[in-house]
Amino acid sequence: QVQLVESGGGLVQAGGSLTLSCAASGRTFGSYAMGWFRQAPGKEREFVASISRSGGYTYYADSVKGRFTISRDNAKNTVYLQMNSLKPEDTAVYYCAAAFSPASYYYTPTKEADFGSWGQGTQVTVSS
Repeated sequence: QVQLVESGGGLVQAGGSLTLSCAASGRTFGSYAMGWFRQAPGKEREFVASISRSGGYTYYADSVKGRFTISRDNAKNTVYLQMNSLKPEDTAVYYCAAAFSPASYYYTPTKEADFGSWGQGTQVTVSS
């Protein structure tokens, strides 16, 4: 398993942008598909975006499509979530997650159960 540490959260006004980073430990980062989830107060954790281990395939929740971009740098063991046009409803704790998938270049998991490693989360607050 990998250890994941998120950073980059904070307070931003509606319409603004933030970029989250997730640094992974270990030498096998390229064997993991990566994902971002979020949990708003009083709500269940929900899928935001995922990226294949190669970085060539991505998948987004409808609520963020066109506003958020997931990317990764396997040389730096880091996955990113660029968030633009932020809305108050994007306020949540954002979690990075890893899914071991050495056999597939295309795999973009979307379910919590697909992921075996999780970060501690980073708070994103969007003010109106």
